[in-house]
Amino acid sequence: MIDLRSRLDAAATLPEDGATGALAGRVFLPEVEGPAVVAVRPEGVFDISRRFATMRDLCESDDPAAALRAADGPRLGAFADILANAAPEGRDPARPWLLAPVDLQAVKAAGVTFAVSMLERVIEERARGDLTRAAAIRAEMTGLIGDDLSRLKPGSPEAQKLKDHLIAIGAWSQYLEVGIGPDAEIFTKAQPLSAVGPGMDAGLHPVSTWNNPEPEIVIVVASDGRIVGATLGNDVNLRDVEGRSALLLSKAKDNNASTAIGPLLRFFDSSFSLDDVRRAEVRLLVEGEDGFRMEGSSSISKISRDPADLARQLLGAHHQYPDGAVLFLGTMFAPIEDRDAPGKGFTHKLGDVVAIATPKLGRLVNRMRLSTECPPWTFGAAALMRNLSRRGLL
Repeated sequence: MIDLRSRLDAAATLPEDGATGALAGRVFLPEVEGPAVVAVRPEGVFDISRRFATMRDLCESDDPAAALRAADGPRLGAFADILANAAPEGRDPARPWLLAPVDLQAVKAAGVTFAVSMLERVIEERARGDLTRAAAIRAEMTGLIGDDLSRLKPGSPEAQKLKDHLIAIGAWSQYLEVGIGPDAEIFTKAQPLSAVGPGMDAGLHPVSTWNNPEPEIVIVVASDGRIVGATLGNDVNLRDVEGRSALLLSKAKDNNASTAIGPLLRFFDSSFSLDDVRRAEVRLLVEGEDGFRMEGSSSISKISRDPADLARQLLGAHHQYPDGAVLFLGTMFAPIEDRDAPGKGFTHKLGDVVAIATPKLGRLVNRMRLSTECPPWTFGAAALMRNLSRRGLL
């Protein structure tokens, strides 16, 4: 078994400029049996729950970065110690540990926002969940539409022309519709408070035999539509389940522990902006207990839909989120290299350790297990409200 605690290195987990940015997180405090909103600073981790009872409240402030820096509270300890205690094995239940850095926000995801991932979704659909057919279908589809549609603006006349052509030859797909059509695919990835944080086990539904990580940047959107910051996420994907039918999307996406977010939220300020998100290169490393190692990357600069446009399609006069939302931006990374036998492609094995990283946001590390074997999600909105009330924070 890979030693997960050894992957929870503070220097690698924090952004490249350390704790100098406006970094916020959530920590479980055993002594109060509930979470605290924290500021992560060079001097350590500080509980600011007396000022901001929830991360939602901090994100809703006029200037979250400034509000975070102005908030005071007791020091909980060094970031390295609290991070190390996040791993389930060896955790000291009497000491604090990191949680996913979001709470009451809706957890949403945008799909098919990159040309490469669009092609892979079409392959999943046509393969009907059978990974052995994927290679042949991939070659067929690449011949029809190519593998680089990154310059094609969704909803443009050129996109409509391509759509008309593909319909005429019988190659149109619902995934191409959201990939190059005017409307983005935005779906509910998970319920508020259900995401797992750094060092925790991430879940795979036991029915799946073809699945993969999806390394993504997750933007934080306030209830008035402002994008106020970002973090990292793993939008764990069951390719066989979604491939059987797009109507099984919720079964493919929303399972116990199948959403990983973290390690921390970084709010926009003079050191970090939406343009940094647009330029980000998201790296992926998968390490298996069998010695398997896979690396990849996803460049946000190649996204077909700008993050601001995705935020506008998520939230506006047509749809409100009074507690705000976090939105996975999608990935261009679609692993197709063979893991076991030729033509079988990639799929997870239990015990895989997945690391997702980008310099401005740090690194998120999780171990893959079956959703049925991950700790069940029991601390929902009602539990949070009761806990905060008992602590005098509401």
